[in-house]
Amino acid sequence: MTIPETVTIHVPFRVIKRGGRKEMVWPSNMPDGAPLPRKPNAALVKALARAFRWQRMLESGQFTTMSELANRENIAPTYMTRVMRLSLLSPAMVDTILDGRLSHTVTLADLLRHVPAEWDVQETRYCITG
Repeated sequence: MTIPETVTIHVPFRVIKRGGRKEMVWPSNMPDGAPLPRKPNAALVKALARAFRWQRMLESGQFTTMSELANRENIAPTYMTRVMRLSLLSPAMVDTILDGRLSHTVTLADLLRHVPAEWDVQETRYCITG
C-alpha cells in the first residue's frame, strides 16, 4: 500500500467583507446539528455605541448642538447625523446586532443609508435571524 504525499482537506466557507475587512464565514450548522456561534459585526457595534454615547451627551446638555459635538469629536456633522440615526433602531434590532444574530449581508453602510422609523419594518427588512 502506497501512502500519498499530499492530503487534500475540503473546508466549506465563504469570504465576506465586514467593516472593510475580509472574514471567513463557516456553514450555518455543524455536522452534528449544533449551530455555530456568531460574532457581532465590530463596525456595527462601535457605531451603535457612538450613537448612544452622542445621544446621551446631547440630552445631558453637555453640548447644545450636533455641530458643536461633531467639532469636539473631530468628525463631519453629516457623518454624525447618519450614525446618530442608529439610536432610533428597535430594541430587538440593537439586541440582534449585539448578539451577532443580524444577517451577515447587512452592513453598517446599509444601516447608515436609510432605516425606516417603524420598528417592525426595520426587523423585517434587515432579516433578524434566530
